[in-house]
Amino acid sequence: MNEENETVRDSEWFVKNPDKNIEITAMGKKFNRFPIRTHYVQVGKDDYIDLIRKYVVPHYQEGDIVSMSEKVISICEGRVVYKKDVKVGALAKFLCRFVHGDVVVGLHLAIPEKMQVAIDQVGVPRILAAAVCTAFTRPFGKHGVFYKVAGRQAAGVDGFESDGFEDYMNMAILCPDDSNEVCEKIYRETGVRSMIVDANDLGVEILGKASGISYSTAELESLIRDNPACQEAECTPFIIIRKAEAETDVASAS
Repeated sequence: MNEENETVRDSEWFVKNPDKNIEITAMGKKFNRFPIRTHYVQVGKDDYIDLIRKYVVPHYQEGDIVSMSEKVISICEGRVVYKKDVKVGALAKFLCRFVHGDVVVGLHLAIPEKMQVAIDQVGVPRILAAAVCTAFTRPFGKHGVFYKVAGRQAAGVDGFESDGFEDYMNMAILCPDDSNEVCEKIYRETGVRSMIVDANDLGVEILGKASGISYSTAELESLIRDNPACQEAECTPFIIIRKAEAETDVASAS
């Protein structure tokens, strides 16, 4: 895909995020990842089925897989907690001071309000167990133990940081309620096979996928290992993934 053609195609139905590649080699094959820009999705105003129909369905082809940001699904489901509603307790204030060594991206649970939301999500016993395990393993250079023990619902707490959007400073975004069921619902209502991902520039995790997708979790992760959707205000929560050898003209998909 040369630069001239790429520019023309970007202007038609997909964008190329800064410093990200459209093409990737995974499982010994070449795939294209097409980021689709949407409007700014807001709590209480948008439905993920409507978003898929509006932005994805017109360009989707049989055999494609759509990677979806967990944030856009959670926001559509209303799975957010507003900072004004968080009552930070003594335990959250104490524990958040010791999370810095396990930071993956941004401040994460080092923010007291985020720690309190995590406690509210998984309970005090599990958070304490995570803290104890971290205290024992950190001297050996092991990081990320806190989030592994605390679990996905704690590790998935996002927000209270801008990510390019001012609203995110004032709300925490939780994990989708049932990621597998969301993907199944999308397939039933739109015919689109999708997966929900939690991605950053250091790694990706598949939270759920449609049952019709034959690839393993590790294979799906390899398709988006470089996080083509980016992290900030790109507004590209949907990525259409397509085998490169199966298409002769990208623009024809529109």
